[in-house]
Amino acid sequence: MGLPGSGKTYMAEALKKYLEEHGEISYGRALLEPITKFNCEVKWFNADEVRKKYNDWDFSDAGRIRQSLRMSQFALESGGDYVICDFVAPLVEMRNNFKADWTIWMDTIDKGRFEDTNKAFIPPEVYDFRVTEQNAEKWAEFIGNHIIENRRRPTFDWQKETVQMLGRWQPWHQGHRALFERAIAKTGQVCIMVRDCQGWQGSNPFAIEQVKSYIKKDLDPLFQGQYEIQVVPNITNITYGRDVGYKIEKEEFNSETTNISATKIRKEMGLK
Repeated sequence: MGLPGSGKTYMAEALKKYLEEHGEISYGRALLEPITKFNCEVKWFNADEVRKKYNDWDFSDAGRIRQSLRMSQFALESGGDYVICDFVAPLVEMRNNFKADWTIWMDTIDKGRFEDTNKAFIPPEVYDFRVTEQNAEKWAEFIGNHIIENRRRPTFDWQKETVQMLGRWQPWHQGHRALFERAIAKTGQVCIMVRDCQGWQGSNPFAIEQVKSYIKKDLDPLFQGQYEIQVVPNITNITYGRDVGYKIEKEEFNSETTNISATKIRKEMGLK
């Protein structure tokens, strides 16, 4: 799913090829059909082709919902080992109608070429994969491996040992990403705490939801389920007494990473 122009069709094509070459023939198909070839059978339904077949170009909410039911019916009746359906699915009701086993959100553009679809599109809150770059072959392999192995994304475990990262993240940048990768290597999950400090000291221009969206867009593709974002007060001091069972560590990076400056980035954006 994703806006028109986000790369859904390229992803579907690459994923179909990967599953055909690396997937396993389903048990149900092996029982019901004489297998004459050992490649997986992957069915692919493109929304435009389905609309063309039915000559249905109604993009009202009712027309979009009708299309989602049609796509769902095609998927359920198609047979094969895997079924891929690529369509925009801008409405929550459409996604609920389709009931995908795996949802891939192609989040590579902010706006598509159709303004009515841009206005209708509700970013999903539930998805299995969020792809933020148009590199179909790379992500088809990553996603295909998860599907073939039925390997779901991790779920954050609140009782597991966790690394805490506290900051303003105004904005989140590649230096923060480098720190996150160090942190997650320690325990496998990270709690990112965002200080509620918009406008503090005449700077910090980004609202909490903006900060969270920048972090999620950067981390979701590879680390979905392995981090949580928590909003905390504008913490300026951290105090502790005797040894309390956790460590406070400073990570050292090369000068290129260390010199990445959120202040400079804001200045380039015309912000304080």
